[in-house]
Amino acid sequence: MLAARTARAGEAQLDLGPRDGDRTRDPNRLALHVPAILLDVDGCLHLTGTPYPGAVEAVARLREAGHRLRFVTNNTIRSAATLAGELRKEGFDLADDELQTAPRAAAHALAGRRVLALTMPAIVEDLEGIVLTGEEVDAVLFGGADDLPETNRVFSYMNLARAFAELQAGAELYCLHKNRWWQTERGSLLDSGSFVAGLEYASGVEAHVLGKPSGAYFQAALEAVDGEPARTYMVGDDVEADVGGAQALGMHGVLVRTGKFRDAWLESSGVKPDAVLDSVADLPQWLEENAE
Repeated sequence: MLAARTARAGEAQLDLGPRDGDRTRDPNRLALHVPAILLDVDGCLHLTGTPYPGAVEAVARLREAGHRLRFVTNNTIRSAATLAGELRKEGFDLADDELQTAPRAAAHALAGRRVLALTMPAIVEDLEGIVLTGEEVDAVLFGGADDLPETNRVFSYMNLARAFAELQAGAELYCLHKNRWWQTERGSLLDSGSFVAGLEYASGVEAHVLGKPSGAYFQAALEAVDGEPARTYMVGDDVEADVGGAQALGMHGVLVRTGKFRDAWLESSGVKPDAVLDSVADLPQWLEENAE
């Protein structure tokens, strides 16, 4: 049984918005007449740690043009600090506080509550303020899968059965995302959305999604860049979570043909992106020609 513990606490306020230091760092945040840009990370900027051709340069051009940027990701296998550091090593220019992650959204939503967290160990540091325990919980929280053996332990039958028991006892069900699959350099891999759906079916409890395409998640991103929906563009490879979720709040949705993109998925989704680009490298030029 998991021992009760409180996720590592810090003095920083549980907030998805930028800190004052981040606003000082980036003078482009003052350019409110220029559209704000929300950028997906995995499958849009890079794949398994390798930037897509022209992606680093595209981000630099967006900054030079005065766009206020927010990097919004459903990545649930690396802490925010680790992911931001990896992106900088790849050549991307971003501050830690410009990266918005689903685990931090969970920390904000579930602060002070007793939670059974079936997540990768690497993100525990981002769940600050949550009481992590294995019994008599207020909520069950699902993270995403990794392509390492650790996934077998996190989503073992015993852990899934423990989660089911807690849901039957009255716990709420939350997930960082509900992705069916995810894209790696080795191809498509099953993600944890199937486990979430299975528990919904077995328990009759509907899951609350904390990351994309959650309206609250996108609203937090809008507030962080002082963005108006009609003047904000979400760019990503997931037609449902990225484009559909953003458009539901009145934002523009731009789909890229990298990462998870599939023609058949786009056709069957019912979502109509404002644009479909070959890659994020094409975004700066497209915005110059088409941004409202």
